[in-house]
Amino acid sequence: MLSKELLDILVCPKCKGDLEYDREKSKLICEKCRLKYSIEDDIPVMLIDEAESF
Repeated sequence: MLSKELLDILVCPKCKGDLEYDREKSKLICEKCRLKYSIEDDIPVMLIDEAESF
């Protein structure tokens, strides 16, 4: 689980917009870019090339 402090400072690396935290699926979601960033071992993988589009 990610801390509130970390979630407060994380932004989408592509558009610098806000991210939504999906705790159940361990994803950070950018609605504007329509990308999902995975979280592995409580570490967000914020690489645009590894993001999943939806």
